[in-house]
Amino acid sequence: MPSRNLALRLTPRVATWALLAVACSCSTPPAPPVAGAVRIRWAQDPENLDPMVLPNPQAIEAANLLHGSLLQLDYAQQLFQPALATGLPARQALGDSLAVLTYELRPEARWDDGKPVTARDVAFSLKLMACPPGLGLPNEDARLAYRFVREVRQEAAFPRRVVLVCAGQAPTHLQATGTFPILPEHRLDAAGRLRRFSLAALQNWPATHLPDTGLTAFAQQYHAFRARQRGNNLPGCGPYALAGWTKDARLTFRRKPAWWADRLPASVPAVLRAPCPLLTFEIVPDEATAGLALQRGELDLFPQVPARLFARLRQSAAARQELAFHAAPSFEVVTVAFNTQRPGLADAPTRRALGLLLDAGGLLQATQLGEGQRTAGLIGPADPRAGCCDSLPPLAFDPPQAALLLGQAGWQRHPDGWHRRAGTAAPATALRLRLRYRTGDAMQETIALQFRAAAARIGVPVALLPTEAGALGAALRAGDFDLCVRTVKGNPFSCNFMPLLHSRAVGEGNVSRFGTAASDELLEQLAAAATPAQQARLLRRFQIMVREQAPLVPLFVVPTRLAASRRLAGLRAYGLKPGYAITALHRAAAPEPAAAPAP
Repeated sequence: MPSRNLALRLTPRVATWALLAVACSCSTPPAPPVAGAVRIRWAQDPENLDPMVLPNPQAIEAANLLHGSLLQLDYAQQLFQPALATGLPARQALGDSLAVLTYELRPEARWDDGKPVTARDVAFSLKLMACPPGLGLPNEDARLAYRFVREVRQEAAFPRRVVLVCAGQAPTHLQATGTFPILPEHRLDAAGRLRRFSLAALQNWPATHLPDTGLTAFAQQYHAFRARQRGNNLPGCGPYALAGWTKDARLTFRRKPAWWADRLPASVPAVLRAPCPLLTFEIVPDEATAGLALQRGELDLFPQVPARLFARLRQSAAARQELAFHAAPSFEVVTVAFNTQRPGLADAPTRRALGLLLDAGGLLQATQLGEGQRTAGLIGPADPRAGCCDSLPPLAFDPPQAALLLGQAGWQRHPDGWHRRAGTAAPATALRLRLRYRTGDAMQETIALQFRAAAARIGVPVALLPTEAGALGAALRAGDFDLCVRTVKGNPFSCNFMPLLHSRAVGEGNVSRFGTAASDELLEQLAAAATPAQQARLLRRFQIMVREQAPLVPLFVVPTRLAASRRLAGLRAYGLKPGYAITALHRAAAPEPAAAPAP
């Protein structure tokens, strides 16, 4: 059925809530301005600063300020530049199934106590991520994501050289091996307990074996160390240090007065410059409240501004005098995910039927004013790899067809709703759904309301569960939902979707709790694809698998929208999260000239 304007199909009450989802927020007053400081809005608290955890985008952004990695993304050039490394790694094929990457570390790279960053720190960080389950370490996502690194080699005569042996010869190995946070061995494992174990031994630790006593002692020491730190904040070699954290209110990061990269020549890559002396993140969950704070001068930057607020500010003469506006296509895909372990949602035919109740076209118009693009899969139209999947059509909005497919999936409609009789592998089930989304997010609320209205048309009851941002992540990881609205962070440099949909990531990044032997194998092959042709072929199979199995429904890609004070310099909009290069930001001596009204 062709899509029509969303507002025409919603009841007056639903349309009112969908288009006017503005709530009053009783947040902590913003901190007074500090000379040179930049104040940025965050939608939620990062919850945890341990770089092994990273429960949300805010935690990732904080980790990039606190910690260093071998390479870092230069947003302006869309290339990876050397950070702790002196350059990109030397790459060598080993047979037809392995790749060897050799990194050299900068001699200037130092921890805050003056000790050098060495190959031992790189090896320690990889082994920490590979430690086996049963130790209680928060490394499940990292353990899966970096399993392709099979060996780490060091040479005593060259303490700044590290050699990584990787399974497969995927071009994306360069990005993946260069961007994990490097942690100090001498602070977190002074006894060198992890040195006794090879990386492969940790990765392949038999599930039936109890952890080694040395591993247990290390884990206890690690837990004790992070428990003493505010927010599990571990030592880092990045440009900023945590200066303050008021939970659910604000975080402040202060530029280190003697950061090691300051000793590098003026030709240093842009990723190693950090001119702002103080970064303050004001946690303002409600979008309307954040918009008012920006207009009052209490914020310098509002990332990912909702479409209607962005358009209204750009048309305001008063706002244009004080604010600058930036936009760019992005790789962020808005999805609705199913909890595939719920009895009523365990089968793909039911999930495919319910996917037809989502009006992606109408939702794109209602939430983004038509900006952004519909997408048939997790590889959005702006992604350079999108051509491999361009024959897959966007999912139709068709409630009558959804009802027909539910019947074909074994559901029967009764006066009190849809029911399915008990089968050989499933109990009798009633189709009653709970949809969880983030409180204060007008886009997510609109999607939830539209789905509920469409489901009601065919007799499927849907209870909406708006959830505060701080509690939402835990609820999704615990599987406490039937459906949820979720934005998937795209990355054109990587084909590793294992943290999102692999069965070993259930309870962590895989909130849909989906995974079969066949889908796991496909994800592993895709992550290790060695040539563009092989990658394209596997990406197409992956997109088709997501459509057929329907663990989630991709809806559309949202553009990056930034609104900022005209005194904020170094700001451009980019397609990758967080949508701007944070280490380029600083306050200008004078505001930039006001722009003409947007057409």
